[in-house]
Amino acid sequence: MSQIIIAPSVLASDFSRLADETMAVDRAGADWIHLDVMDGHFVPNITFGPVVVEKLRPCTKKVFDCHLMIEPADPFLEEFAKAGADIITVHAEACKHLDRSLQVIRNLGKKAGVALNPSTSETVLEYVMDRLDLVVVMSVNPGFGGQAFIPAVIDKVARVKAMIGDRPIDIQVDGGVDPKTAPLVAAAGANSLVAGSAVFRGGNEEGYRKNIADIRAAAEGAIG
Repeated sequence: MSQIIIAPSVLASDFSRLADETMAVDRAGADWIHLDVMDGHFVPNITFGPVVVEKLRPCTKKVFDCHLMIEPADPFLEEFAKAGADIITVHAEACKHLDRSLQVIRNLGKKAGVALNPSTSETVLEYVMDRLDLVVVMSVNPGFGGQAFIPAVIDKVARVKAMIGDRPIDIQVDGGVDPKTAPLVAAAGANSLVAGSAVFRGGNEEGYRKNIADIRAAAEGAIG
């Protein structure tokens, strides 16, 4: 079993072939499928909602890692759970009552995640740590794929890792992950890497397989 979880973001895929692209990265070695949900309000972009997640669900048995970049998120948690999400991540900045939101997700039988924007302090996690299965450290400002990695998040990942201690919580980095940045965040403590452009570059399954393998090898090389 790989120490590193690779979660290709279908945001970077060919949306006209979304089902085919999802199945292609599944076969190419993806561990999770990362689903970026954007509302044009919390972030300056609109992608898709629970109906698309539901339609994609039969395409793969891999974990659906559903990242809600929406505000408010609470009214939609049940819909995404019913659509087939396995992990539901909300943004700390988008939830007035973060503890309550995480309780709702877990009560729906799903794993609960919190995402932190680059300028958000990790201290917001302090009082919800025991509600968490996943912490997502954004290494770009959310809203668009293809952005440059923000180096300041490397130390932030290390601080999150220290806060988690021995709890069974995954640390995910989302944004600008490629074979050059993957070792930096893996060495700091991240074990789940979201990659969009770096995975879907090439436009075919053979290319996706090589891209995933390259990111995984680079990350695992940094942690021995």
